[in-house]
Amino acid sequence: MTENPTANAENTDIAAMSYEQAREELVAVVHQLEAGNISLEQSLALWERGEALAARCETWLEGARQRLDAARAATDSGTAANTNGGN
Repeated sequence: MTENPTANAENTDIAAMSYEQAREELVAVVHQLEAGNISLEQSLALWERGEALAARCETWLEGARQRLDAARAATDSGTAANTNGGN
């Protein structure tokens, strides 16, 4: 499959999006695709943008998971230190 430089250029702005922005646009893309009243070329372009938006959302969610894991680990080690230090 040949890469579409125009689609790649259009997707570069996605890297700067917040999770909420990417999710909101992804919902709009899905609605447009479900409506089905666009050309095949437009559908493919929307699909590609949707994939990029979904990847951006996943990146944000993975970052949030890592932050939560780190916070839990810090809390757990602090609790363990307090419990062991009290003996």
